[in-house]
Amino acid sequence: MLRRIAWLIGFNNKVEQAKKLSDAKPQPAKVQPAVMLDTIQEIAIYIHRFHNLDLFQQGWYRLKITMRWENDQQTSIGAPSRVMQYEAPNVGSDDVYGVWRIDDTDNSFATRPFRIKYAKQDVLLSILVAFHLPLTENEGPLSSAVILKFELFYSPVLEKGSEFQPSSDGCPAAVHEFRIPPKALLGLHSYCPVYFDSFHAVLVDVSVHVCLLKVGSRKGAKKVPSVPYSAPNAVAGETIDGSSQALDKVACTDLKHAKLVKALFDARDTLLVELQRIGNGIDQVIDLTEFTSTMNETKLSDSILQANPVTAHAEVSGQGKPQNGLEGVGGRLDVRLLQNLSKDDKIKLFNLWGEQVSYLWNTFLNFHRENKTQIVQFLRDAWSKDRRAEWSIWMVYSKVEMPHHYINGGFDEPSHHIVHKRGPSLLKLTDEPAELATMRAELHRRSIAQMRINNRSIQDMQIFGDPSGVPIVIMERVINAPRRTVSDISFLKNFDVMHLATTSTVLEAGKSQSSTSAAQSGQDLKIVVFVHGFQGHHLDLRLVRNQWLLIDSKIHFLMSEANEEKTSGDFRDMGLRLAHEVIAYVKKKMDKASRSGDLRNIKLSFVGHSIGNIIIRAALAESTMEPYLRFLHTYVSLSGPHLGYLYSSNSLFKSGLWLLKKLKGTQCIHQLTFTDDPDIRNTFFYKLCKQKTLENFKNIVLLSSPQDGYVPYHSARIESCRAASTDYSKKGKAFLEMLNYCIDQIRAPTCENRVFIRCDVNFDTSTYGKNLNTLIGRAAHIEFLESDIFARFIMWSFPELFK
Repeated sequence: MLRRIAWLIGFNNKVEQAKKLSDAKPQPAKVQPAVMLDTIQEIAIYIHRFHNLDLFQQGWYRLKITMRWENDQQTSIGAPSRVMQYEAPNVGSDDVYGVWRIDDTDNSFATRPFRIKYAKQDVLLSILVAFHLPLTENEGPLSSAVILKFELFYSPVLEKGSEFQPSSDGCPAAVHEFRIPPKALLGLHSYCPVYFDSFHAVLVDVSVHVCLLKVGSRKGAKKVPSVPYSAPNAVAGETIDGSSQALDKVACTDLKHAKLVKALFDARDTLLVELQRIGNGIDQVIDLTEFTSTMNETKLSDSILQANPVTAHAEVSGQGKPQNGLEGVGGRLDVRLLQNLSKDDKIKLFNLWGEQVSYLWNTFLNFHRENKTQIVQFLRDAWSKDRRAEWSIWMVYSKVEMPHHYINGGFDEPSHHIVHKRGPSLLKLTDEPAELATMRAELHRRSIAQMRINNRSIQDMQIFGDPSGVPIVIMERVINAPRRTVSDISFLKNFDVMHLATTSTVLEAGKSQSSTSAAQSGQDLKIVVFVHGFQGHHLDLRLVRNQWLLIDSKIHFLMSEANEEKTSGDFRDMGLRLAHEVIAYVKKKMDKASRSGDLRNIKLSFVGHSIGNIIIRAALAESTMEPYLRFLHTYVSLSGPHLGYLYSSNSLFKSGLWLLKKLKGTQCIHQLTFTDDPDIRNTFFYKLCKQKTLENFKNIVLLSSPQDGYVPYHSARIESCRAASTDYSKKGKAFLEMLNYCIDQIRAPTCENRVFIRCDVNFDTSTYGKNLNTLIGRAAHIEFLESDIFARFIMWSFPELFK
């Protein structure tokens, strides 16, 4: 393996050209016209920062980058062409060893090794590497995507000290791949966060910059090419050695020539627009006055059209007027016009636009070097704003009205009575919401399997690699229902409408809250408490925590340990322990924040899984928590049995609960099944629902899954079910009273713009196989802890709720 010593490459006239790699395969250049119409793809990867979120092992890490054409995994491999270290590492630091390197055996680039010691550690890398991907004879612009591969390598620390093992390259720990679609290859500037996987949770701030270049472009050129451009005439007029058969073998067809010329034209325009967008975005001026003044091709195109009268009159607008220059209908360059040009004219345009692209590209690289941090932040903000649109493939939005009151057999609103008095088929659908949710998700999943995703954005292969295997999230924005008449729109109609506009309602609510806070002075103290479920571990919810940290790195989080190995007792005891733990943590953070400056506001959020949600509500019901209720901000419930197990259709799971009660006498199971007291209105759950544990939250997000057999679907969503609506016994009445107590809290006017969202998460069960976990519904219940894709979709679609 050949190791190379790092070299620094600049982009001005005085800095020499980038050193070419020894194994780089030059393009065939025996026939000069083929060389003149040859392009190459340059993709620059800027690695800004390595942020450790949750790596399990301390030690030495390094990043390795490779890229290839998607259609050919063996021969079409990109090679590093130039490297630029923006900021030199701290040579005297024990956490830095060696230099970056390029491996000629696989055309890979690897960063210098760096040592990770603790969580939330930042390592500034600040290095840019550009890859060249030559186009083969069978490839052309926009014909194939590019696969960008990041690998994380790990090496342990020696027992004698922190010295890195030079003889070992480390072992591959994780891989994260991205796909750059063909449409993006003409020009792209995008943020590209690298996460790796749940066992190697990091954030690598990366930006990707793509450009199509003419082979042989002067990388250091600062003179703007202008019309006329004489070099192509000289080359085109030379005698070409070799037979006509050799010329035919190497040269492209007229159509391919025209497409190459048009590709450079489009690449130039795209790059020009992106330069202006980025400059405006970071409030920095990129001086392109000289370029724009020489960019007009009218003289050149006029001379070409005079020599090609057929082409000049080939395209006529709707009014019978010929188009100006080489533009077709709509003001865009028409490839058919280019196809009719002579070879010399194609070469002339190809070289002119190729040199202009090269000038703009190097202008950008110089600008990026001076404004790297601002550009990364700008691109990251743009990436964040685009998440809702790009991930909407797997999300179904709807808006439903919350009834004023639930009663036996339906609701107290006339419109709801109408819903329940429909025909048998409609009754079956509306009375089985779990089946309805499953059916909607499966239909949506089938449509995704037939969908052709075709956009310009970088695609994360953890999501886009298998689109039909990604969880489907059905999001319902629940709004308070006004008093209606019989003629108004029914509940079911609102239920079934896909209402993307509901997202803007949530955003407006979040923005109004944030703008009010911004008007005050001081700092916010944001604390998130994560509570595990039955026989759980305090790190069970770390994947959700990591996503929250990516959205807002300033949060303080508490992974509750107060009830670890103590979840078989009384919920009241568990709630009391959690309350004491939370109060101690909040006081500690408040004291620290007060010492460092003015404390403006406190936002206290909770995330619970399974019965962890009941422990949270039991803690909020404690009198010791009352002074902190006004700080409650966002509550996220992952499959929490808020209404207990009074109505459960899972016979196998109910049998397991019965065994736990009989054999082990588990108190919390008695409470979940309402057998802790003969009088149902004296049970723990009934009393808990009467207490105002939800009323003070600004945002409430309830996550459920119809595939989860551990928690009744209606209980996780805090809504009625078919069995309860037809149960006129004391049990049925008590259940509806509990439900109404909870709904009244959510409807309470204590928060003017409260956001209440129900999210159905439907996992791809085809990979589960047939086993006991799938049969009893445990697989989906645990999937909330082992997968974070659904959390990405929800949290990045509504980031205002998590800030």
